[in-house]
Amino acid sequence: MNIVNGRLSGARQLESPNCDDRPDCEISLIVIHNISLPEGHFGTPYIEQLFCNELRCEAHPDFRDLENIQVSSHLLVKRDGAILQFVPFDKRAWHAGISIYRGREHCNDYSIGIELEGTDYMEYADIQYAVLADICQALTTTYEISITDITGHCDIAPDRKTDPGPYFSWERLYNLVGLVDQR
Repeated sequence: MNIVNGRLSGARQLESPNCDDRPDCEISLIVIHNISLPEGHFGTPYIEQLFCNELRCEAHPDFRDLENIQVSSHLLVKRDGAILQFVPFDKRAWHAGISIYRGREHCNDYSIGIELEGTDYMEYADIQYAVLADICQALTTTYEISITDITGHCDIAPDRKTDPGPYFSWERLYNLVGLVDQR
């Protein structure tokens, strides 16, 4: 995988309006999330619609709380390993919310958000781990992010978030990127 002008080769590009310019700081963190809409349903168009402000909240009862929400992530890795990019890496995606990492607040300012199509309540697909590891290696090389600075949404917003959840295997990801489990 290559990154050119903030874009990942091989990723389908969809433009999310939910981004803005980063403040003057280096990208130094990767945040892993999970998402499925409705929860536990995969392969729907709803994640893309949410990140592009096109979700009709009346389409499903689970979407009521998403009315007027503006969120995005840099990448989404679908269950089949397909990659969608919503925000170029040089822009700030709106994925972390109120967050802090190693004493530093406002993680959106200096992080790249990667959503895995999934839920806290089930295993991730093998291909998702392989693709995620390749993405992490490309990002850490391009942006000089320490491989140890890959974390979960649950770690930067522990009072609010649980993703990527207990079924996400950090050990597996670390093995794929050649790192001893730091957790």
